[in-house]
Amino acid sequence: MWLSVPDSVESATPVTHPRAVVFGCAGLEVTADEAAFFRDADPLGFILFRRNCDSRDQMRRLVDDLRASVGRADAPVLIDQEGGRVARMRPPHWPAHPPMGVFGRLAERDAAAGREAAQEAAQEAAWINGRLLAHMLIEVGITVDCAPVCDVPVEGAHDIIGDRAFSRDPALVIALARATAHGLLAGGVLPVLKHIPGHGRAFADSHAELPVVEADRAVLEATDFAPFRALADLPLAMVAHVVLKAIDPTAPASTSPIVVREVVRGPSIGFGGLLFSDDLSMNALQGDPRTRAEAVLAAGMDVVLHCNGDLAEMRSILDAVPLLSGLAAERWARAEAMRHAPEPADIAALTNRLAELLGTAQT
Repeated sequence: MWLSVPDSVESATPVTHPRAVVFGCAGLEVTADEAAFFRDADPLGFILFRRNCDSRDQMRRLVDDLRASVGRADAPVLIDQEGGRVARMRPPHWPAHPPMGVFGRLAERDAAAGREAAQEAAQEAAWINGRLLAHMLIEVGITVDCAPVCDVPVEGAHDIIGDRAFSRDPALVIALARATAHGLLAGGVLPVLKHIPGHGRAFADSHAELPVVEADRAVLEATDFAPFRALADLPLAMVAHVVLKAIDPTAPASTSPIVVREVVRGPSIGFGGLLFSDDLSMNALQGDPRTRAEAVLAAGMDVVLHCNGDLAEMRSILDAVPLLSGLAAERWARAEAMRHAPEPADIAALTNRLAELLGTAQT
């Protein structure tokens, strides 16, 4: 059932050079001012939040209009649709999906059935969940899901990750994150690994303040970095606004050339795909939006993520964001080459099978 992703993909996708930024928009439709700005700015793509999601028809129109504003029918549209509390598309228009921690608990339960059998069931459930998420997104034209979460939480860490993570066991995180990513890919949606190089050990919410991780490098290598290292063949990742004190005590990973060079791109993880920054609007970062954009790009991000839909802020960072570099454009082309039309699937049967595996089937 799992989709096999090759180590390298020969891309027939044409290499383009839009601006190295993904923007949000303010509401349920693209305003005239937004459309004019996006036309001139030519961002790589767009990201949607709860404020942008009302119904299927509305979302399809919004996605089409965003792409029309830049004149690229293949411009990526991203969303954070993990399941649980991080779900932009919600009932009654869309089904609720469980948080990723549910799959880790499934893998760890039913010891009498044998650990291997339980883990197989959990991987199957995670794959189906990814495939169903992709179906929901593709229906409205979304092509990138900012999932799976590959962080490894620790006892006492801030709940900003919590049940968004699969498990505290890096091996389980690896297995279940890969199954989820392959389910998304089978449904025609690109996954984004987050939050590289690891947010699970943070004792603060990076939306509100800057977390500082005190663990030594050996511990980080063995736990936090392990899932990202094992999944480094996947095409896209989002970099955390978290200070790793053992590596660079002065800057969060997203603005640290040291962390990007030595850890994310270096031997600790070896990620060769496209790197998005986490959202510039988060309070973990210092300075005005332009300063933040310059900092993440200087650290080695390929693409800036600006999510809040504030047009004045978007205008303020525009001159600080260059066109997509040659290497970044190649990375994006390789990612797009992994995306394909959804494989045939019986959505009703998969939905029933997932409920069966999770023990939520109606009797």
